[in-house]
Amino acid sequence: MGTVLRLQHASIPMNAGGNDKGRHFYGETLGLTEITPPKVLGTERFVWYQAGDDGHEIHLYTDDGYGPGSRGLHFCLQVDDPDSVRKTLEANGYETADTDPIPNRPRFFTHDPFGNRVEISAILGEYT
Repeated sequence: MGTVLRLQHASIPMNAGGNDKGRHFYGETLGLTEITPPKVLGTERFVWYQAGDDGHEIHLYTDDGYGPGSRGLHFCLQVDDPDSVRKTLEANGYETADTDPIPNRPRFFTHDPFGNRVEISAILGEYT
């Protein structure tokens, strides 16, 4: 079985056109450093921040279905071996699902017993 190493990021939905408000709150008010999302995701729907100096991140994203239960609302656990963790989850009756690939981030999603969406990912290098 793989090992969970840390909480890597939390993804927070925002309404369409909310980028400036997000930047004001997280960047200007809280003083977090904005980072560039992976190019493969595009940048117009995302505003990402470094949250501390140990690689934790906050990912703001535009969600057309903004509100509670937003499809993109999730947190990400960094693991050492996503394939092993996936096999363990599936062996214990939890469904897993692939998602859009990000270079250097093998990843998939699952749900905890309470319906919370959880991303499982390894970090093999910098975002590209």
